[in-house]
Formats: sequence, C-alpha cells, structure tokens
Amino acid sequence: MRVARVATMPRTIASTTSVSRAEMEEFVRPRHHAVLLTHRADGGVQMSPVTCGMDTDGRVVISTYPERAKAVNLRRDARASVCVLSDDFGGAWIQLDGTAEVLDLPEALEPLVEYFRCISGEHPDWDEYRQAMRDQGKSLIRVTVERWGPVATGGFPARLA
Repeated sequence: MRVARVATMPRTIASTTSVSRAEMEEFVRPRHHAVLLTHRADGGVQMSPVTCGMDTDGRVVISTYPERAKAVNLRRDARASVCVLSDDFGGAWIQLDGTAEVLDLPEALEPLVEYFRCISGEHPDWDEYRQAMRDQGKSLIRVTVERWGPVATGGFPARLA
C-alpha cells in the first residue's frame, strides 16, 4: 500500500492585537469591505456585505436605500456590529460595535458626499453626484463606534505552529 505524502506548508499563527481608538481608526480608514450585522424584529440577526468608510468623526458610514433590510432593522433597533475586512480575505479584520442612525434625503445628502470622499476621494462633478443620490433616493447609515475588538488574523493556534 502506498501512503500519500502531504506537502507541509508554513503555518501562520492566529493573532489578536488590542488597539487604542486612534489605532482602530487608522486600521479601519483604508479598508472598505465589511459585513454589517443588524437585528431582525424576531430577534435574529441579519448580515449584509457592504462598502464602508469612516467619516471625520470616526463613525462607520454605509450607503444604502431606505427600504433595505439593514436600514429597516436599524430604524427599529439601533444596535449594529461591523466586521471590517482587509482586501485580502486572509488578512486582518476587526469587529466594531455601536449604535447606528439612518439618514434619509435631504439630510443624508452632504453626509453621502463625505461617504464618497472617505472611500474614493474627490468626485469630478459634485453636482452630478448629488443629483444621482437624489435620483436614487439614497440613505446613509452612520455607526457610532462604542466598542471594538482587537485587530485579528486567522491561522493556527501557536501550539500547532
């Protein structure tokens, strides 16, 4: 009988690094992929993959539509958690917990401009962008971060590396 050989690959060690508020914001600002967790009326959870940014006040901002489940859920129960991911799926992440508010037009218009800026920089035509947001009837979710976990990475426990 022949025994198959399994190639051994270097094992990465899982890590967690506690960070200050400033370090958390520094980690989150360049990352724009996240999973938003909200609470359904029946108490269950609802998760949405989202594009997010961090505004100048340190709130996580997410563009949405007023009828989407995340917006409906947050209007009823403002508790929100956001898992901010690195572009590389195997990269570091952090969980943020806080209280969310949903802004609708016209109140959402200028915060939507800031949302765009914190993700993509300057728009070539802000009037056109504002009109597109009006035409689409966009809303903005702002999560005030009250608690955050460590910056974490996946991998093996140190005892197995």
